[in-house]
Amino acid sequence: MHEDFLHHLWKYQKYNSDSELKTNQGESLSIIEIGRHNQENSGPDFFNAKVKIDGQVWAGNIEIHVKSSDWYAHNHQEDSAYDNVILHVVWEDDVEVFRRDNEIIPSFSLEKYVAHGTLENYKSLIGIPSKHINCEKHFSSFDDFTISNWLERMYIERLEHKSNLIVDLLNESQNNWEDILFKLLCKNFGLNKNGEVFLSLANQIPFKVIHKHHHSIKELESLLLGVSGLLNIKSEEKYINDLKNEYEYLKHKYKLKESLLKPQFFRLRPDNFPSLRLAQLASVYHKKPNLFQDIINIDSTEGFYKLFNVKLHGFWDIHYSLSKISNSKVKRLSKSFIDLLIINTILPLKLCYQKQRSALDFENLLNIISGIKAEKNSKIDIFESIRPNTNKTALESQALLELKTNYCDKNYCLKCNLGKKLVNSSL
Repeated sequence: MHEDFLHHLWKYQKYNSDSELKTNQGESLSIIEIGRHNQENSGPDFFNAKVKIDGQVWAGNIEIHVKSSDWYAHNHQEDSAYDNVILHVVWEDDVEVFRRDNEIIPSFSLEKYVAHGTLENYKSLIGIPSKHINCEKHFSSFDDFTISNWLERMYIERLEHKSNLIVDLLNESQNNWEDILFKLLCKNFGLNKNGEVFLSLANQIPFKVIHKHHHSIKELESLLLGVSGLLNIKSEEKYINDLKNEYEYLKHKYKLKESLLKPQFFRLRPDNFPSLRLAQLASVYHKKPNLFQDIINIDSTEGFYKLFNVKLHGFWDIHYSLSKISNSKVKRLSKSFIDLLIINTILPLKLCYQKQRSALDFENLLNIISGIKAEKNSKIDIFESIRPNTNKTALESQALLELKTNYCDKNYCLKCNLGKKLVNSSL
């Protein structure tokens, strides 16, 4: 038995409220208002409830425990935040609980009023070990509408989580959206291996410097490669030495310092070498100096594919790094890489921008993510194996990752609409 199940029973009144309710002290009980569920802050579980006990109406808070003795185990008797508890809702009433004035706090045992089927449904969902997720035996039985609605909600939650970094950066930059975009793109161009390294690099270059030199691809490359430390090599190639000379001039002009974190090449495919990714980022800003406004204005996946279709300086046709010549190949940003930029940078940024201007357009955000090919990894494969065709686009991929990570893995079944549906129905 877990408290979240008791919260569910109380919040949705999944007990026999038609019968004559009694407190454990033998008084008649009527539930007028269950109160507001306190899911974030410390203090009682439900605020501003209203109950009638033996004809007397009480307004205050509700605290819920598996056993009434948990009141003392949690030291609520020492916390003034619990002084206004008007009803102690429990499963097992094993000890009396007193207020500071030595009056007993009325308690109410849900165990006496919960239907047997509801309890068995809960035990079936939570109590039986499963290989992957608690509801794996039932996941395929949900109708398409229920699954679609919940996954859409999961994607929005994931998008909100991704926007947390943006909120922090906005506070630091005094709402400079172009600066925020530059930092986010740097981080995501670095991917998992060099993301933090590239973000550190972005923190060393004021975006106004990047914008001022957008007309010259060579100057942009020298700034990014120089601050990253990648130009600290000996070379006889003219282009590399031009970059080094350019960087020396810009470094002194803007008093730039190299990033303390150094880019990593180990175990990376050549297409993800940090030198090449920084050159590609330089090309993006060379082609689109007002990139932020372009991103805000674009409302389709195809529009972003065109936006990031940039051509690099010819030097990179035969280089992945600054130190070795390779076979000739035009190195454009791949569609799959642009998909990652849309998922991890562009859509969270658009969400934050829309929220700040009270102009949320979830429909457009959902349309964009729905235009991206579904991702695949071990977590997503779990759902696909028990319900084929669940993962159709990146919307479902991102939603399933959110569901698995923040609900299934934490046993938050009763915070999940799917889990609640199973507990409340006939399995």
